[in-house]
Amino acid sequence: MYKAIVNDDTYISILEDRHANELYHLIDSSRESIRQWLQFPDLTHKVEDTRAFISRSLKRFANNDGYWAGIWYKEQIAGSIGFLGIDWEAGRTEIGYWLGSPFEGKGLMTSACRTFVAHAFHDLRLRKVEIGAAVGNIRSRAIPERLGFTQEGIIRNYERLHDQYLDRVIYGLTQQEWLDQQAMS
Repeated sequence: MYKAIVNDDTYISILEDRHANELYHLIDSSRESIRQWLQFPDLTHKVEDTRAFISRSLKRFANNDGYWAGIWYKEQIAGSIGFLGIDWEAGRTEIGYWLGSPFEGKGLMTSACRTFVAHAFHDLRLRKVEIGAAVGNIRSRAIPERLGFTQEGIIRNYERLHDQYLDRVIYGLTQQEWLDQQAMS
């Protein structure tokens, strides 16, 4: 299955059933930091929940409609990144991601997103990639900003999380903008 080398210490690979235990334990050990911005830790109570998530992701992969991959750092699962769905007619996708708390601040997610963006534009031949984050999630927002995405807007009251409504900022990057960046570097 899909595997991409990010650097000497890091790679990305499609999540498979055999990763369920390791992924669940990372979620469980990082539950408080992840749930601050995402709902899924509150819905993940046992390994079988993680296994069901992986199964749904593999079905989406088989249907050519996005997928989730694990991010491994020094042979340990550090987090996950995914194409949340692919609009083939528009040539567009959105990237979602999260890291376990022991792996934050190492540049892993920026590197993983860079790899996913390159895959979207070069291999999948998409025309646009989007990333959304809660307005208050400064660390998550820094990733598309570092990668040259443009802030396209804010969706007010986008989601309800822990009895509060969060606004969501949307970033976008076109294939041509990415190619121009690559030519300049």
